[in-house]
Amino acid sequence: MGPVSDAVVSTFGSSIMVEIGLKAGFEGATKLANDLVFSKPINKIVPIHSDRLDTTGVKVLLITLQFKSTMEDAALGFYRSSVHDDTSLFATVKDYLAVEKGWFSPYLFASARRPIIPRSMKPDVVFCHGPFLSGDYQIGETLLNESASVIALCPDPPAEAKEDPTPSEEHGTAKLGQRLKDISIPSISNLFSRSRSPSPDAELAAVPPPPIPRRMVILVVGLKPHRKLWTSSARPGESVINYVLLNGCPSVVVPVKTGAPLLAWDGLTLEQLWEVKLPASEGEKSPDGKFEGIVDVLFEYMDLCVEWDRVTLGDDVSDVVLDDQGVVEDGETAKKEALKDALSLLVAAAVKSKNSKEAREELDEDRAGIAMWRIP
Repeated sequence: MGPVSDAVVSTFGSSIMVEIGLKAGFEGATKLANDLVFSKPINKIVPIHSDRLDTTGVKVLLITLQFKSTMEDAALGFYRSSVHDDTSLFATVKDYLAVEKGWFSPYLFASARRPIIPRSMKPDVVFCHGPFLSGDYQIGETLLNESASVIALCPDPPAEAKEDPTPSEEHGTAKLGQRLKDISIPSISNLFSRSRSPSPDAELAAVPPPPIPRRMVILVVGLKPHRKLWTSSARPGESVINYVLLNGCPSVVVPVKTGAPLLAWDGLTLEQLWEVKLPASEGEKSPDGKFEGIVDVLFEYMDLCVEWDRVTLGDDVSDVVLDDQGVVEDGETAKKEALKDALSLLVAAAVKSKNSKEAREELDEDRAGIAMWRIP
């Protein structure tokens, strides 16, 4: 089945426009994959070799992001995990020419946000706090909604109540004359005899409403330029980029704290992830330990962003569970284990995508990896 990119077109206000291309093997509806993480408490093995993590199809989204801002520097930050023996954020000579850490930069540059990543740094995660575009939220929600499966560690936000439309003003000479009659013009004598207006009563300033809780979606995504040239993706006032999703890679949704980054991405490209060796069987360690290291790095970074009080474990998992030795774990420990298991599945699915012919044909592995969007 060929692409049907002209068949499905969605528009979100005036911020983004989405054109969806479907490939064979990619189902249209998003499925919930929480059962891969929230299995029975007695089963603690993460199914990283599940057939559901095999990529058999891709989906290409051509998204046009409209904006009115001019080019300015992006507010970037750099995170280096403590799991490394060398925790220094600054690179050595051999890493000075490495450019893989900026694989996500075209997304920012095409939307008039100049990403400046010093060559002297070797971050595990690069995150961005602005400038903010409302289209970023909509792109993140679109990628989540178009994913083949999702592991949700928090409920969806409640639908906003629609406000009553403002009644239209009545026009006409009759109404205008009636309003003129109601206007009272004071006489000059009254102006001289007027007393001083009383001072308004002192009132406390209104308490600002609490910030709206946010979520973050973590997924494997590939970037491709429009018409095969990145210069054609950065238009005046528009960003036009192809986003590639893999049906074997689940999206992970977590609640985040106030002040969480707007965007973030892992410094490893999909090409580098394809070189990682998975454990031979479920419940074992990988031969070189790189797989566990990548998961630990992502979990350590997300631990700084996640608001653990809002994490939900599902209806079939209680807040108090037993580990492998039968020791009682508290609720926060169980929530952290659930997030780490979800990240393990995401990384394993990214590694296994190297066996997919569809992924290799459609993806530019140098411009693909694990990215994160903050969403409502």
